[in-house]
Amino acid sequence: MEHIVFEIGLAIGLIAIAGFISQKLRFSIVPFYILIGMAVGPHAASIGLIDFRFIESEPLIDFMGRMGVLFLLFYVGLEFSVGRLIKAGRSIAIGGTIYIGINFTLGLLFGYFAGVPFKEILIIAGITTISSTAIVAKVLVDLKRTANPETEMILGMIMFDDLFLAVYLSIMSGLVLSGATSVVGVLTSALIALGYMLLFIIVGRKLVPLLNRALNIKSNELFMLTVFAGLFLVAGFSETIHVAEAIGALLVGLVLAETVHMKRIEHMILPFRDFFGAMFFFSFGLSIDPLQLGGAVWLSLAAVAITLIGNYTAGLLAGRSAGLSARASSNIGLTITARGEFSILIANMGKAGGLLEILQPFTALYVLILAILGPVLTKESKHIHNLLSKVLPLERMFQAKAAKASAPAPSAEKQQG
Repeated sequence: MEHIVFEIGLAIGLIAIAGFISQKLRFSIVPFYILIGMAVGPHAASIGLIDFRFIESEPLIDFMGRMGVLFLLFYVGLEFSVGRLIKAGRSIAIGGTIYIGINFTLGLLFGYFAGVPFKEILIIAGITTISSTAIVAKVLVDLKRTANPETEMILGMIMFDDLFLAVYLSIMSGLVLSGATSVVGVLTSALIALGYMLLFIIVGRKLVPLLNRALNIKSNELFMLTVFAGLFLVAGFSETIHVAEAIGALLVGLVLAETVHMKRIEHMILPFRDFFGAMFFFSFGLSIDPLQLGGAVWLSLAAVAITLIGNYTAGLLAGRSAGLSARASSNIGLTITARGEFSILIANMGKAGGLLEILQPFTALYVLILAILGPVLTKESKHIHNLLSKVLPLERMFQAKAAKASAPAPSAEKQQG
């Protein structure tokens, strides 16, 4: 353990190099963090003090990655408060339901035809359903599309996606982590998890005035310690009742987003989210041996193809239901393609539950491909839409919808006639 500090410094240095490369190429940073982690690890070389295997520091890197998940989910909760979710609107709820319904169903079918056991089917369905909030949001900002007509729908669908993730993780933690095998046991664990979530949100919203007073702390140091104590205590307690600790972090964020201190908490948490989030992606890459990815290549490529089709279809249907144009709807389907932090989180749950080892390399390849393809498809969405319009009757389909919506209602005389 004498070189552990040096190894941690080496890991951070490698992560920084990956960040610089990503910045130079003007590309999403997530795949570079994973790739640099995959490039080192147990299969890598050791030259004197410079040990790229990270044997001594691996437990600490894993723990820091675990903290990264908590900070990522806590930040998501701060961004998407309970009140904002309630006010999201009917069109967003419809669009989100279409998106989840199509992608989760395709994921279940894919897992079934891949011939994996029941729990693995559910994990694969989750992996292939949840978009990367971090990548999608970053792409929208980088491409200056925040004012586009479809952006509200995209962000709303992402919020709906995150809400589904919370419910999904609570159910899967009861199924995978609690060890429940009977139908009654699984349902009991799921109901406990869902009941805990609902109770926390209801009680948390009632306690907002008290939290406003309790967090009225002048000292930044004491303010940070108080918030972090709440975050880790709730996350840790959640795990004891077989609710994923990440969901505990999300719940704390959702409640604190309702307080007057939200902006101060958000400003304070950003450096921790970025640092530990980078360690999370690096630690995930570190756990993957690139020499053993061969068995997951075709499985990952097939999942990517299914995801592209499912997402594009969901985007078209969601946009059409909201009255958006064919091009705007096409943008939706291409923008929400990226997969990242949440797919990895679900794969790690499968690993913690002792499920098939192929889930890790499958997820690594799947996330890598879509984390790279997602921003490219979004950037080239205009050309892709124009190309697909020559093959598919997109404009005609949307014009028919618009004509039907704008058609005058029949008069009383005509109705009687």
